[in-house]
Amino acid sequence: MTPDDATLTEAGLEPTHHGRILLIACGALAHEVLALKRLNHWDHLDLQCLPANLHLWPDRIPAAVEAAVEKHRDAYASVFVLYADCGTGGQLFEKCKKLGVEMLQGPHCYSFFEGNEDFAAKAETEFTAFYLTDFLVRQFDAFVWRPMGLDRHPELRDMYFGNYTKLVYQAQTDDPALDLKAQDCARRLGLAYERRLTGYGDLARELAVVAAG
Repeated sequence: MTPDDATLTEAGLEPTHHGRILLIACGALAHEVLALKRLNHWDHLDLQCLPANLHLWPDRIPAAVEAAVEKHRDAYASVFVLYADCGTGGQLFEKCKKLGVEMLQGPHCYSFFEGNEDFAAKAETEFTAFYLTDFLVRQFDAFVWRPMGLDRHPELRDMYFGNYTKLVYQAQTDDPALDLKAQDCARRLGLAYERRLTGYGDLARELAVVAAG
C-alpha cells in the first residue's frame, strides 16, 4: 500500500469511541504521522489517509475530507484533519468549520514543517525558493517531473522554473540517500541547493495537543 491509496493505513478501524481519535490526513504525511505515533506511543490515534495526488486537484480536497469525516465520525470521540489550506483558497477551512472539526494551521506543509512563524518570517526573502519535503523527494517524478510534462518536454523547465533561484529541501529525517536524491532534483531543475533539517515542525506540536485531548 502506498500513501496514494484512499484507504485506511491501519487495520481494524471502526472502534466505538473509548477515547479514540481519528486523524484524516493527506497521504503525503503518512510516514511522518506514523513515525510520530510510534515515537510518542500515541496508540489511541487512528489514521486514515486520503490520496496524496489530490494536491494535483486541490479543489477536490474539501469534498474528500467531508466524505471521510461523515463516514467515520460517529465511531470516534473526535476527528482531526491533517491538512493545511493546501491550495483550497480557504474552502477546506470553511468545510471543517461547518463539520465542526479542527485542522492543521498554516497555508501548506512547507510552512508547518518549517514552523509557521519561521516560514512566514522568511516569506519576503524566499519567494524564489522551490520547496521539497521527504515525501516529494521520494515522489519527485510522480508529483513534479511528469505532471509538469518535463519528462516529455524538458525545454519547459526554464519556463516553469526560470524565476526560481534555489531548491530548499526541508528534511523531516536525516537520510543521506534522500539528501543525494534531493540534490539531483535541484540539478535537474537547474537550481541551487539548500537542505534544512526541519524535522516534523508544527505537525509534531499540533499532534501532541490532539493526542492529549
